[in-house]
Amino acid sequence: MTEYPEVGSTSGGRISPSGSTPWDDDAFRAGIESTLQGFIDGQAAWLADLGEDARRLVEHARISVSGGKRFRASFCWWGHLAVAEPLDRDALLRACASLELLHASALVHDDYMDASDTRRGRPATHRAFEALHLQQGWNASPAQYGASAAILLGDLLLSWSDELLRTSGLPSDRVLDALGFFDLTRTEVVAGQFLDVSAQARGTTDVDLAMTVLRYKSAKYSIERPLHLGAALAGASPAVIDQLTGFGLPLGEAFQLRDDLLGVFGDPEVTGKPAGDDLVEGKRTVLIALALAALGPADRKHLDTSLGNPLTAAEVADLRTLIDGSGARDEVEEMITRLTAQALEALASADIRDDARAVLRELAAAATQRTV
Repeated sequence: MTEYPEVGSTSGGRISPSGSTPWDDDAFRAGIESTLQGFIDGQAAWLADLGEDARRLVEHARISVSGGKRFRASFCWWGHLAVAEPLDRDALLRACASLELLHASALVHDDYMDASDTRRGRPATHRAFEALHLQQGWNASPAQYGASAAILLGDLLLSWSDELLRTSGLPSDRVLDALGFFDLTRTEVVAGQFLDVSAQARGTTDVDLAMTVLRYKSAKYSIERPLHLGAALAGASPAVIDQLTGFGLPLGEAFQLRDDLLGVFGDPEVTGKPAGDDLVEGKRTVLIALALAALGPADRKHLDTSLGNPLTAAEVADLRTLIDGSGARDEVEEMITRLTAQALEALASADIRDDARAVLRELAAAATQRTV
């Protein structure tokens, strides 16, 4: 049985800013990690008969789900506890972990679509399998092999996410309600991802479009829908679901805006991604849209034509200076502050348990003030 602190326990707990509710996030993340690895152990047992190729696929599944902030699982957990104590804490942990499989699937596919070389300081899946192909001296294209592996691994993780939620052990009627939100989440994130890909292909940069992409590609699936899923597993009323949207959606937007800042200004030693990675990938984020709107014609053209191209460290530094000088960075920081305040105001008035309210306030700070 997984060990993690009870609500209100003080064992290893880190007190929330309110000073009232201990929340041992390290213990929770360890519980999620153990749950995910245990689930993959079960999958590996029967896939072992398929030989070395299947073993490699499972090995990279393990790598893909390892580490991370576990925000989605955390918000799912506290979405449930916002409504009621779980009848089976281990079953709820499995349900929460299903969101981390979904997230891992999205990252594997995202890294391939963005042609990213690394993820959390390790080779991205498509790069790792491309390197394997080269090392073994196999036939045909190493790049195509890497692409195929990434697509298939992402699909496998997506399938497993559904399986882990369905077999979590929670009451079937509650799981069925949660699956409705899970289905919606997957549709939203795929649609949002395609909007993003299309905007990059067209070279379109517009603040309203960038916010729409942000909302559907990340904000909803990172915070709002995990809260909904957890609350549905607890039998929440439609009114409480709506109140959680008032908290989760603006917070999710602030979360992704922070991610956009880190994608340009983050420290590679901390983020595990190259400096200015979003610039090299050509991402048309809210930050970039605001900068392009504020810059003069020559600087605007320079930034616009630089996006999506290989950049030296000096070129990245130059573009950072340009974006910073446009005022876009400060404007995004102001948006994060405003959206976080909106979320916390909604949280304060929500008809939920006070112990969960205190931890959700702490998680809001962690999601929006992070450096990684």
